[in-house]
Amino acid sequence: MKYFVVFLFLVLSTAAFSQDKEHPQRVSGYIVNDNTKLPLSSVNIINLNKVRGATSDAKGYFEIDVQPNDTLHFSILGFQSLRIRVTNDWIKNKVTKIQLTEKAIALEEVVIRPFNLTGYLEVDSKLIPSKENYRYSISGLTQGYEAGEYSPNAFGKVLGSIFNPADVLYNFFGKNPKELKKLKEMKKDDTVRNLLESKFDRETVAVLLGVSKDEIPEILKRCNYSDSFIQGANDLQIMDAISGCYEQYKILKRN
Repeated sequence: MKYFVVFLFLVLSTAAFSQDKEHPQRVSGYIVNDNTKLPLSSVNIINLNKVRGATSDAKGYFEIDVQPNDTLHFSILGFQSLRIRVTNDWIKNKVTKIQLTEKAIALEEVVIRPFNLTGYLEVDSKLIPSKENYRYSISGLTQGYEAGEYSPNAFGKVLGSIFNPADVLYNFFGKNPKELKKLKEMKKDDTVRNLLESKFDRETVAVLLGVSKDEIPEILKRCNYSDSFIQGANDLQIMDAISGCYEQYKILKRN
């Protein structure tokens, strides 16, 4: 009788474990323009929970692996981004229609002021502004910190921002451990990496990390990256920079 009870307990435990472990499922859909009802190709779809991506084809069709309650993020240039939670009905029906709305963008006048060059190299070389970036390394770490010309005390700022509990860097890394773990998962998916490499608007980075776009420059400044890097890097470089800073933060935090 005792052995039967033990056997029954093992069977029930195995069944419960199997139920708790959800297997990935696949959903699909068609993405169309909300106004014209025409299909939208090259729409980027990211599963924010699994950090996996997909892209719609010429017919607006896409497929992506999901689990119930995962959140999918849809984005394409010129349209408002959209987040949709995966429901059991969607998984059961497999196919759905997603409608994206065009952005109403008012173009402003852009005034370009070129440098007043003279044609003489010796004179013009002094008229064109130049910025020099610096990079500081910490013993024991494989990567260093980049700093702009405005940061002669960059090394001290790095240590100060890491060990000051009230600092933005500490608060960000301390409050977002789950989001920051997505950085490693992000590198495993070529679709997500290719998407980030082609974007410069920081929207996808902000969504993946669960922060606002305004916080990203502040985080990178606290990691001592220069203004030129923050403004000119693509989203993949920004994500890699935050990932590197996070790894260095963990090492210094343990010491």
